[in-house]
Amino acid sequence: MGEIFNTFFGVIAGPLFLFVGFFVMYYLSSTIGVEFGSIVSVMLALSPIWLPLTLFYITYDRWMSYIRLKFNIKNGRVTLRIHLPQEVLKSPEAMENVLTQIFNAARPDNLMETYLQGKHPPVYSFELVATEGEVRFYINVPRKRTKDAVETQLYAQYPGIEVTEEVLDYTNRIVWNPEKYGMITFHMNKKEDEVFPIKTYIDFGLDKMPKEEEKVEPMAAMLEQLGRVKPGEHIWIQFLATPHIVKNFRNGYFFGGKDTWQKKAEEAVNKILKRDVRVDANDENYEKQSMLTMFEREKVAAVERNVGKYAYEVAIRWFYIADEDKFNGDVIGILIRTFAQYDILNRNGLGVKWRADFDYNFISDFFGKKKLRWKRAELMDYKLRRYNYRDSKRGLDKPTVMSVEELATVFHIPSSAVVTPALTRITSTRKEAPSNLPIGQT
Repeated sequence: MGEIFNTFFGVIAGPLFLFVGFFVMYYLSSTIGVEFGSIVSVMLALSPIWLPLTLFYITYDRWMSYIRLKFNIKNGRVTLRIHLPQEVLKSPEAMENVLTQIFNAARPDNLMETYLQGKHPPVYSFELVATEGEVRFYINVPRKRTKDAVETQLYAQYPGIEVTEEVLDYTNRIVWNPEKYGMITFHMNKKEDEVFPIKTYIDFGLDKMPKEEEKVEPMAAMLEQLGRVKPGEHIWIQFLATPHIVKNFRNGYFFGGKDTWQKKAEEAVNKILKRDVRVDANDENYEKQSMLTMFEREKVAAVERNVGKYAYEVAIRWFYIADEDKFNGDVIGILIRTFAQYDILNRNGLGVKWRADFDYNFISDFFGKKKLRWKRAELMDYKLRRYNYRDSKRGLDKPTVMSVEELATVFHIPSSAVVTPALTRITSTRKEAPSNLPIGQT
Protein backbone atom coordinates (compact mmCIF):
# COMPACT_ATOMS: atom_id res chain seq x y z
CA MET A 1 0.00 0.00 0.00
CA GLY A 2 2.87 2.35 0.84
CA GLU A 3 4.56 1.88 -2.55
CA ILE A 4 1.26 2.52 -4.35
CA PHE A 5 0.83 5.74 -2.39
CA ASN A 6 4.41 6.84 -3.11
CA THR A 7 3.98 6.15 -6.83
CA PHE A 8 0.65 8.00 -6.95
CA PHE A 9 2.06 10.94 -5.00
CA GLY A 10 5.12 11.05 -7.27
CA VAL A 11 2.88 11.38 -10.32
CA ILE A 12 0.68 14.15 -8.98
CA ALA A 13 3.30 15.97 -6.88
CA GLY A 14 4.60 18.17 -9.72
CA PRO A 15 1.21 19.43 -10.98
CA LEU A 16 -0.03 19.75 -7.39
CA PHE A 17 2.87 21.93 -6.26
CA LEU A 18 2.58 23.99 -9.45
CA PHE A 19 -1.10 24.61 -8.75
CA VAL A 20 -0.41 25.49 -5.11
CA GLY A 21 2.40 27.82 -6.16
CA PHE A 22 0.17 29.71 -8.59
CA PHE A 23 -2.55 29.94 -5.94
CA VAL A 24 -0.12 31.39 -3.38
CA MET A 25 1.19 33.88 -5.96
CA TYR A 26 -2.35 34.89 -6.85
CA TYR A 27 -3.23 35.36 -3.18
CA LEU A 28 -0.13 37.44 -2.46
CA SER A 29 -0.61 39.58 -5.56
CA SER A 30 -4.20 40.28 -4.54
CA THR A 31 -3.10 41.16 -1.02
CA ILE A 32 -0.44 43.67 -2.05
CA GLY A 33 -2.53 45.05 -4.93
CA VAL A 34 -0.41 43.84 -7.85
CA GLU A 35 -1.99 42.39 -10.96
CA PHE A 36 -1.44 38.66 -11.18
CA GLY A 37 -1.21 38.89 -14.97
CA SER A 38 1.84 41.14 -14.67
CA ILE A 39 3.62 38.59 -12.49
CA VAL A 40 2.85 35.83 -14.98
CA SER A 41 4.16 37.99 -17.81
CA VAL A 42 7.44 38.57 -15.98
CA MET A 43 7.78 34.84 -15.28
CA LEU A 44 7.21 33.99 -18.94
CA ALA A 45 9.72 36.63 -19.98
CA LEU A 46 12.35 35.12 -17.66
CA SER A 47 11.48 31.50 -18.58
CA PRO A 48 14.57 31.13 -20.85
CA ILE A 49 16.61 31.48 -17.64
CA TRP A 50 14.70 29.57 -14.95
CA LEU A 51 12.99 26.91 -17.07
CA PRO A 52 16.19 25.19 -18.36
CA LEU A 53 17.68 25.25 -14.85
CA THR A 54 14.52 23.71 -13.41
CA LEU A 55 14.33 21.02 -16.07
CA PHE A 56 18.04 20.25 -15.62
CA TYR A 57 17.58 19.80 -11.87
CA ILE A 58 14.57 17.53 -12.36
CA THR A 59 15.99 15.34 -15.15
CA TYR A 60 19.69 15.19 -14.18
CA ASP A 61 19.56 11.95 -12.17
CA ARG A 62 17.45 10.18 -14.77
CA TRP A 63 19.79 11.25 -17.56
CA MET A 64 22.90 10.04 -15.71
CA SER A 65 21.24 6.70 -14.94
CA TYR A 66 20.31 6.30 -18.61
CA ILE A 67 23.74 7.03 -20.09
CA ARG A 68 25.52 4.91 -17.47
CA LEU A 69 23.20 2.02 -18.24
CA LYS A 70 23.95 2.54 -21.92
CA PHE A 71 27.68 2.50 -21.14
CA ASN A 72 27.29 -0.76 -19.18
CA ILE A 73 25.34 -2.43 -21.98
CA LYS A 74 27.99 -1.36 -24.48
CA ASN A 75 30.75 -2.95 -22.39
CA GLY A 76 28.75 -6.12 -21.71
CA ARG A 77 29.32 -8.53 -18.84
CA VAL A 78 30.79 -12.00 -18.54
CA THR A 79 30.81 -14.58 -15.75
CA LEU A 80 34.18 -16.23 -15.14
CA ARG A 81 34.41 -19.45 -13.17
CA ILE A 82 37.58 -20.01 -11.18
CA HIS A 83 38.75 -23.62 -11.00
CA LEU A 84 40.94 -23.97 -7.94
CA PRO A 85 44.41 -25.48 -8.31
CA GLN A 86 45.43 -28.54 -6.32
CA GLU A 87 47.89 -26.55 -4.23
CA VAL A 88 47.57 -22.95 -3.09
CA LEU A 89 50.46 -21.94 -0.86
CA LYS A 90 49.94 -18.19 -1.08
CA SER A 91 48.24 -15.99 1.48
CA PRO A 92 45.28 -13.72 0.69
CA GLU A 93 47.88 -11.06 -0.12
CA ALA A 94 47.94 -12.61 -3.60
CA MET A 95 44.27 -11.67 -4.06
CA GLU A 96 45.04 -8.23 -2.64
CA ASN A 97 47.58 -7.82 -5.44
CA VAL A 98 44.94 -8.88 -7.97
CA LEU A 99 42.46 -6.33 -6.60
CA THR A 100 45.12 -3.63 -6.66
CA GLN A 101 46.11 -4.36 -10.26
CA ILE A 102 42.53 -4.44 -11.59
CA PHE A 103 41.57 -1.27 -9.73
CA ASN A 104 40.15 0.77 -12.58
CA ALA A 105 38.88 4.19 -11.62
CA ALA A 106 37.82 4.73 -15.26
CA ARG A 107 38.07 8.45 -14.78
CA PRO A 108 36.65 10.28 -17.79
CA ASP A 109 39.17 12.18 -19.89
CA ASN A 110 36.72 15.00 -20.49
CA LEU A 111 33.21 16.15 -19.62
CA MET A 112 31.83 14.72 -22.86
CA GLU A 113 32.76 11.20 -21.71
CA THR A 114 31.17 11.92 -18.34
CA TYR A 115 27.87 13.50 -19.31
CA LEU A 116 27.27 12.18 -22.83
CA GLN A 117 28.91 8.74 -22.85
CA GLY A 118 28.31 7.80 -19.21
CA LYS A 119 31.85 6.58 -18.50
CA HIS A 120 32.20 5.51 -14.86
CA PRO A 121 34.11 2.95 -12.74
CA PRO A 122 33.20 -0.70 -13.45
CA VAL A 123 31.41 -2.97 -11.00
CA TYR A 124 33.17 -6.22 -10.12
CA SER A 125 31.07 -9.03 -8.67
CA PHE A 126 32.96 -11.62 -6.61
CA GLU A 127 30.71 -14.57 -5.91
CA LEU A 128 30.68 -17.72 -3.79
CA VAL A 129 28.09 -20.26 -4.88
CA ALA A 130 26.96 -23.48 -3.26
CA THR A 131 24.72 -25.56 -5.50
CA GLU A 132 23.59 -28.99 -4.41
CA GLY A 133 26.77 -29.97 -2.63
CA GLU A 134 29.36 -28.19 -4.79
CA VAL A 135 31.12 -24.93 -3.91
CA ARG A 136 32.20 -22.70 -6.77
CA PHE A 137 34.04 -19.39 -7.18
CA TYR A 138 32.91 -16.85 -9.78
CA ILE A 139 33.86 -13.34 -10.84
CA ASN A 140 31.42 -11.38 -13.00
CA VAL A 141 33.05 -8.41 -14.77
CA PRO A 142 32.55 -6.11 -17.77
CA ARG A 143 33.74 -7.87 -20.91
CA LYS A 144 35.55 -4.92 -22.53
CA ARG A 145 38.85 -3.71 -21.03
CA THR A 146 38.26 -5.70 -17.83
CA LYS A 147 37.89 -9.43 -18.49
CA ASP A 148 41.41 -9.90 -19.89
CA ALA A 149 42.96 -7.89 -17.07
CA VAL A 150 41.24 -10.01 -14.42
CA GLU A 151 42.29 -13.27 -16.07
CA THR A 152 45.88 -12.10 -16.49
CA GLN A 153 46.24 -11.11 -12.85
CA LEU A 154 44.67 -14.32 -11.57
CA TYR A 155 47.06 -16.42 -13.64
CA ALA A 156 49.97 -14.26 -12.53
CA GLN A 157 49.23 -14.61 -8.81
CA TYR A 158 47.94 -18.19 -8.72
CA PRO A 159 49.98 -20.65 -10.83
CA GLY A 160 47.91 -23.67 -11.76
CA ILE A 161 44.59 -21.86 -11.63
CA GLU A 162 42.11 -22.21 -14.48
CA VAL A 163 39.63 -19.50 -15.48
CA THR A 164 36.82 -20.34 -17.88
CA GLU A 165 34.00 -18.27 -19.32
CA GLU A 166 30.52 -19.54 -18.48
CA VAL A 167 28.38 -19.93 -21.57
CA LEU A 168 25.23 -19.85 -19.44
CA ASP A 169 25.25 -17.87 -16.21
CA TYR A 170 24.48 -20.06 -13.18
CA THR A 171 21.77 -17.65 -12.00
CA ASN A 172 19.63 -18.63 -14.99
CA ARG A 173 18.90 -21.93 -13.26
CA ILE A 174 16.60 -20.12 -10.82
CA VAL A 175 13.57 -18.27 -12.13
CA TRP A 176 11.09 -16.33 -10.07
CA ASN A 177 8.50 -18.83 -8.91
CA PRO A 178 7.44 -18.43 -5.27
CA GLU A 179 5.29 -21.53 -5.48
CA LYS A 180 8.30 -23.65 -6.41
CA TYR A 181 11.13 -21.98 -4.48
CA GLY A 182 11.44 -20.65 -0.99
CA MET A 183 14.02 -17.88 -0.74
CA ILE A 184 15.31 -15.13 1.47
CA THR A 185 18.01 -12.52 0.94
CA PHE A 186 20.21 -10.51 3.30
CA HIS A 187 22.33 -7.36 3.02
CA MET A 188 25.49 -7.35 5.13
CA ASN A 189 27.56 -4.35 6.14
CA LYS A 190 30.15 -3.16 8.60
CA LYS A 191 28.85 -2.86 12.14
CA GLU A 192 30.81 0.32 12.90
CA ASP A 193 32.12 3.26 10.88
CA GLU A 194 33.62 2.14 7.58
CA VAL A 195 37.07 3.62 8.34
CA PHE A 196 37.62 0.95 10.99
CA PRO A 197 38.71 -2.28 9.29
CA ILE A 198 37.36 -5.75 9.92
CA LYS A 199 39.62 -8.60 10.96
CA THR A 200 41.90 -9.13 7.98
CA TYR A 201 44.37 -11.80 6.96
CA ILE A 202 47.13 -9.77 8.62
CA ASP A 203 45.31 -10.12 11.94
CA PHE A 204 45.14 -13.87 11.26
CA GLY A 205 48.94 -13.84 10.92
CA LEU A 206 48.87 -14.99 7.31
CA ASP A 207 51.18 -12.19 6.20
CA LYS A 208 53.98 -14.02 8.06
CA MET A 209 53.41 -17.12 5.88
CA PRO A 210 53.14 -19.79 8.58
CA LYS A 211 53.42 -23.47 7.78
CA GLU A 212 50.47 -24.96 5.93
CA GLU A 213 49.29 -26.92 8.97
CA GLU A 214 49.48 -23.78 11.12
CA LYS A 215 47.40 -21.55 8.82
CA VAL A 216 44.07 -20.22 10.03
CA GLU A 217 42.02 -19.80 6.86
CA PRO A 218 39.56 -16.84 7.22
CA MET A 219 37.07 -18.40 4.78
CA ALA A 220 37.20 -21.92 6.23
CA ALA A 221 34.00 -21.67 8.32
CA MET A 222 31.99 -20.21 5.46
CA LEU A 223 33.26 -22.74 2.92
CA GLU A 224 32.52 -25.62 5.30
CA GLN A 225 28.95 -24.42 5.72
CA LEU A 226 28.52 -23.93 1.98
CA GLY A 227 29.76 -27.47 1.49
CA ARG A 228 26.86 -28.77 3.60
CA VAL A 229 24.23 -27.52 1.14
CA LYS A 230 21.97 -30.41 0.18
CA PRO A 231 20.31 -31.28 -3.14
CA GLY A 232 17.57 -28.80 -3.91
CA GLU A 233 19.32 -26.01 -1.95
CA HIS A 234 21.36 -23.05 -3.22
CA ILE A 235 23.38 -20.36 -1.46
CA TRP A 236 24.64 -17.39 -3.45
CA ILE A 237 27.02 -14.89 -1.81
CA GLN A 238 27.86 -11.76 -3.75
CA PHE A 239 30.44 -9.02 -3.11
CA LEU A 240 29.73 -6.13 -5.49
CA ALA A 241 32.80 -3.88 -5.60
CA THR A 242 33.16 -0.49 -7.29
CA PRO A 243 36.46 1.46 -7.16
CA HIS A 244 36.28 4.15 -4.47
CA ILE A 245 37.04 7.53 -6.04
CA VAL A 246 36.37 11.20 -5.41
CA LYS A 247 32.81 12.06 -6.35
CA ASN A 248 33.08 15.46 -8.01
CA PHE A 249 31.79 17.34 -11.05
CA ARG A 250 34.36 15.85 -13.40
CA ASN A 251 33.37 12.30 -12.44
CA GLY A 252 29.66 12.87 -12.96
CA TYR A 253 28.47 14.06 -9.56
CA PHE A 254 27.08 17.51 -10.28
CA PHE A 255 25.10 17.52 -7.05
CA GLY A 256 26.28 16.19 -3.72
CA GLY A 257 29.98 15.67 -4.38
CA LYS A 258 31.92 13.64 -1.84
CA ASP A 259 35.57 13.17 -0.94
CA THR A 260 37.25 9.82 -0.35
CA TRP A 261 37.40 8.22 3.09
CA GLN A 262 40.88 9.59 3.92
CA LYS A 263 39.47 12.71 5.56
CA LYS A 264 37.00 10.71 7.65
CA ALA A 265 39.85 8.42 8.73
CA GLU A 266 41.96 11.40 9.79
CA GLU A 267 39.08 12.69 11.92
CA ALA A 268 38.64 9.27 13.53
CA VAL A 269 42.36 9.03 14.35
CA ASN A 270 42.39 12.56 15.76
CA LYS A 271 39.46 11.68 17.98
CA ILE A 272 41.18 8.57 19.33
CA LEU A 273 44.44 10.47 19.91
CA LYS A 274 42.51 13.37 21.45
CA ARG A 275 44.34 15.82 19.23
CA ASP A 276 41.43 18.24 19.49
CA VAL A 277 42.11 18.69 23.24
CA ARG A 278 44.77 21.30 23.93
CA VAL A 279 46.77 20.52 27.06
CA ASP A 280 48.96 23.03 28.88
CA ALA A 281 52.28 21.40 29.69
CA ASN A 282 52.60 23.73 32.73
CA ASP A 283 49.32 22.52 34.17
CA GLU A 284 49.81 20.60 37.42
CA ASN A 285 47.41 17.95 36.13
CA TYR A 286 49.42 17.40 32.97
CA GLU A 287 51.05 14.21 34.21
CA LYS A 288 47.61 12.78 34.92
CA GLN A 289 46.56 12.85 31.27
CA SER A 290 45.57 9.36 30.16
CA MET A 291 47.86 7.52 27.78
CA LEU A 292 46.74 5.46 24.81
CA THR A 293 45.86 1.89 25.60
CA MET A 294 47.18 -1.04 23.61
CA PHE A 295 43.79 -1.42 21.90
CA GLU A 296 43.76 2.25 20.89
CA ARG A 297 47.27 2.06 19.44
CA GLU A 298 46.36 -1.04 17.44
CA LYS A 299 43.16 0.62 16.27
CA VAL A 300 44.97 3.69 15.01
CA ALA A 301 47.63 1.57 13.28
CA ALA A 302 44.93 -0.55 11.59
CA VAL A 303 43.03 2.51 10.35
CA GLU A 304 46.14 4.17 8.94
CA ARG A 305 47.28 0.96 7.24
CA ASN A 306 43.80 0.42 5.82
CA VAL A 307 43.27 3.83 4.24
CA GLY A 308 46.76 3.75 2.77
CA LYS A 309 45.62 1.15 0.23
CA TYR A 310 43.28 1.15 -2.74
CA ALA A 311 39.65 0.80 -1.72
CA TYR A 312 36.34 -0.32 -3.17
CA GLU A 313 32.76 0.54 -2.31
CA VAL A 314 31.41 -2.89 -1.46
CA ALA A 315 27.85 -4.18 -1.17
CA ILE A 316 27.44 -7.64 0.35
CA ARG A 317 24.32 -9.64 -0.47
CA TRP A 318 23.48 -13.31 -0.15
CA PHE A 319 20.58 -15.56 -1.05
CA TYR A 320 19.34 -18.80 0.39
CA ILE A 321 17.13 -20.58 -2.16
CA ALA A 322 15.61 -24.03 -1.87
CA ASP A 323 12.78 -26.11 -3.23
CA GLU A 324 9.68 -25.21 -1.27
CA ASP A 325 9.57 -28.59 0.48
CA LYS A 326 13.30 -28.52 1.32
CA PHE A 327 13.63 -25.00 2.71
CA ASN A 328 15.59 -25.22 5.96
CA GLY A 329 15.56 -22.08 8.08
CA ASP A 330 18.32 -23.42 10.34
CA VAL A 331 20.83 -22.80 7.55
CA ILE A 332 20.26 -19.04 7.77
CA GLY A 333 21.48 -18.47 11.31
CA ILE A 334 24.52 -20.71 10.85
CA LEU A 335 25.59 -18.89 7.69
CA ILE A 336 25.19 -15.49 9.35
CA ARG A 337 27.49 -16.68 12.11
CA THR A 338 30.21 -17.53 9.56
CA PHE A 339 30.56 -13.79 8.91
CA ALA A 340 31.54 -13.41 12.57
CA GLN A 341 34.92 -14.79 11.53
CA TYR A 342 35.78 -11.24 10.46
CA ASP A 343 34.69 -9.56 13.70
CA ILE A 344 37.34 -8.05 15.92
CA LEU A 345 36.38 -6.45 19.22
CA ASN A 346 36.99 -2.74 19.67
CA ARG A 347 37.21 -2.30 15.91
CA ASN A 348 34.69 -3.64 13.40
CA GLY A 349 32.86 -6.62 11.98
CA LEU A 350 30.18 -7.67 9.50
CA GLY A 351 26.52 -8.03 10.37
CA VAL A 352 23.03 -8.13 8.88
CA LYS A 353 21.69 -4.66 8.06
CA TRP A 354 18.60 -5.63 6.05
CA ARG A 355 16.64 -8.74 5.18
CA ALA A 356 13.59 -9.49 3.05
CA ASP A 357 11.45 -10.02 6.10
CA PHE A 358 9.88 -8.17 9.04
CA ASP A 359 10.07 -8.58 12.79
CA TYR A 360 6.28 -8.41 12.97
CA ASN A 361 4.83 -9.62 9.70
CA PHE A 362 1.23 -9.39 10.86
CA ILE A 363 1.69 -5.62 11.27
CA SER A 364 4.15 -4.63 8.54
CA ASP A 365 3.16 -7.09 5.82
CA PHE A 366 -0.02 -8.90 6.79
CA PHE A 367 -0.64 -10.41 3.34
CA GLY A 368 3.05 -11.08 2.57
CA LYS A 369 2.98 -9.17 -0.72
CA LYS A 370 5.73 -6.71 0.16
CA LYS A 371 8.19 -9.51 0.94
CA LEU A 372 7.43 -11.11 -2.40
CA ARG A 373 8.08 -7.83 -4.23
CA TRP A 374 11.37 -7.42 -2.39
CA LYS A 375 12.51 -10.97 -3.12
CA ARG A 376 11.63 -10.70 -6.79
CA ALA A 377 13.45 -7.36 -7.11
CA GLU A 378 16.48 -8.71 -5.25
CA LEU A 379 16.65 -11.79 -7.46
CA MET A 380 16.62 -9.59 -10.56
CA ASP A 381 19.24 -7.25 -9.08
CA TYR A 382 21.49 -10.18 -8.24
CA LYS A 383 21.30 -11.50 -11.78
CA LEU A 384 22.03 -8.04 -13.23
CA ARG A 385 24.86 -7.46 -10.73
CA ARG A 386 23.39 -4.23 -9.48
CA TYR A 387 22.58 -3.09 -5.97
CA ASN A 388 19.75 -1.06 -4.47
CA TYR A 389 19.86 -0.49 -0.75
CA ARG A 390 16.47 -1.14 0.85
CA ASP A 391 16.80 0.59 4.21
CA SER A 392 15.45 3.88 2.93
CA LYS A 393 15.11 5.52 6.35
CA ARG A 394 18.60 5.01 7.79
CA GLY A 395 20.55 3.64 4.83
CA LEU A 396 22.32 1.08 6.99
CA ASP A 397 22.75 -1.27 4.05
CA LYS A 398 24.36 1.26 1.72
CA PRO A 399 27.64 0.09 0.14
CA THR A 400 30.55 0.46 2.54
CA VAL A 401 34.16 1.32 1.72
CA MET A 402 36.59 -1.59 2.13
CA SER A 403 40.29 -1.63 1.38
CA VAL A 404 41.79 -4.24 -0.92
CA GLU A 405 43.17 -5.87 2.23
CA GLU A 406 39.66 -6.30 3.67
CA LEU A 407 38.09 -7.41 0.40
CA ALA A 408 40.87 -9.93 -0.23
CA THR A 409 40.20 -11.40 3.22
CA VAL A 410 36.53 -12.14 2.58
CA PHE A 411 37.11 -13.34 -1.01
CA HIS A 412 40.30 -15.09 -2.11
CA ILE A 413 41.48 -18.41 -3.41
CA PRO A 414 41.59 -20.60 -0.28
CA SER A 415 44.81 -22.32 0.65
CA SER A 416 45.34 -26.06 0.51
CA ALA A 417 44.63 -26.14 4.25
CA VAL A 418 40.91 -26.09 3.40
CA VAL A 419 39.91 -29.68 2.68
CA THR A 420 36.14 -29.30 2.40
CA PRO A 421 35.01 -32.16 0.11
CA ALA A 422 32.57 -29.91 -1.75
CA LEU A 423 35.43 -27.60 -2.72
CA THR A 424 36.62 -29.29 -5.89
CA ARG A 425 40.09 -28.65 -7.24
CA ILE A 426 41.57 -29.42 -10.63
CA THR A 427 43.83 -32.45 -10.60
CA SER A 428 46.35 -31.28 -13.18
CA THR A 429 48.41 -28.12 -13.25
CA ARG A 430 47.83 -25.69 -16.10
CA LYS A 431 51.02 -25.22 -18.13
CA GLU A 432 51.78 -23.07 -21.12
CA ALA A 433 53.24 -24.60 -24.28
CA PRO A 434 57.00 -24.04 -24.73
CA SER A 435 57.79 -20.93 -26.73
CA ASN A 436 60.33 -22.72 -28.97
CA LEU A 437 57.96 -25.29 -30.50
CA PRO A 438 58.40 -25.64 -34.28
CA ILE A 439 55.74 -23.99 -36.41
CA GLY A 440 54.40 -25.44 -39.64
CA GLN A 441 53.90 -28.87 -41.17
CA THR A 442 56.43 -31.67 -40.91
